Amino acid sequence: MEEYKRIPLNVRTIEELWSRTYNTDGKPDWSHLFPYYHPDVIFQDSVQRIDGLDEFKKMCKRLTDRSSSLRMDIINICEGDGFIMMEWMMTMSFRKSPDTPIYGCTRLTFSDDGRIIEQRDYYDLWGDIFNGIPHFSKIYRKFMHKFFG
Repeated sequence: MEEYKRIPLNVRTIEELWSRTYNTDGKPDWSHLFPYYHPDVIFQDSVQRIDGLDEFKKMCKRLTDRSSSLRMDIINICEGDGFIMMEWMMTMSFRKSPDTPIYGCTRLTFSDDGRIIEQRDYYDLWGDIFNGIPHFSKIYRKFMHKFFG
């Protein structure tokens, strides 16, 4: 079996690849990104930790199945030694809810062979969702300020 030919990942190629993932016409498609992930990839965000490429693919499918549309806009991107950081705004639509913007960052860490070995997403899921609920957002922010600073 011939190995999939990957372009080297850097700020420019990450922006180009991720821009093909999310669109304004509906559901995302990650299939072109999967060859860039190491089989032993670790994905972690504020909700879950996923170990391995097969489980990562299943998580992507669950997200696609749950949302009626999903879009990501990269706001900033920078490269370090062995990693890339992206700041983004993701807009999600679910069955009976309005578009919900979620703001966050992603750190992609690369293995020695150039594939993504770790993806860590940082975001405040509940805060961004609650911001869209009239009156409740004030209660949530007051609670957060009282107990966390």
